[in-house]
Amino acid sequence: MLKKSRVKFKSQEIIPFPDTKMMRNLLCVHVSVSGNELFLMTSHLESTRGHAKERINQLKMVLKKIQEAPESATIIFAGDTNLRDQEVTKCGGLPNNILDVWEFLGKPKHCQYTWDTQMNSNLGIPATCKLRFDRIFFRAAAGDGHIIPRSLDLLGLEKLDCGRFPSDHWGLLCNLDVIL
Repeated sequence: MLKKSRVKFKSQEIIPFPDTKMMRNLLCVHVSVSGNELFLMTSHLESTRGHAKERINQLKMVLKKIQEAPESATIIFAGDTNLRDQEVTKCGGLPNNILDVWEFLGKPKHCQYTWDTQMNSNLGIPATCKLRFDRIFFRAAAGDGHIIPRSLDLLGLEKLDCGRFPSDHWGLLCNLDVIL
């Protein structure tokens, strides 16, 4: 969602992942915030351990799209990547100009795990699994005017009136500073 009074919408694009078995795609939105060019991207990459190869291919497509954006623009990708750390390593890691926001902010422990079956009972999984499936990638703009990640927190930690959490994942809230 974009607040029209502060964000100027420029364009949007939906890029289908060609070999997805789960109808997944990449959504890209080009906006301007206080004169700063910004590309917002999101996706839900292929789920489960058995689809690691396709998930890695999808990550490569995301990283390629980030790199193709104009250098004058800030890029923020956020989504349910379902990535394991070794999968990021397997695809060659993140390019030097793309940051994992959680790592950039010093790997804060309070928001490390976005999928935690011990704390989140929605799926009823008896085993304890803690993974960082949800991630935010960031590429800073070259030139004047910058947007910088400032903090990261988890959302959705409280059960709803129905006794369930909003999702089986915790959400990520990233606060950004706009430096003019």
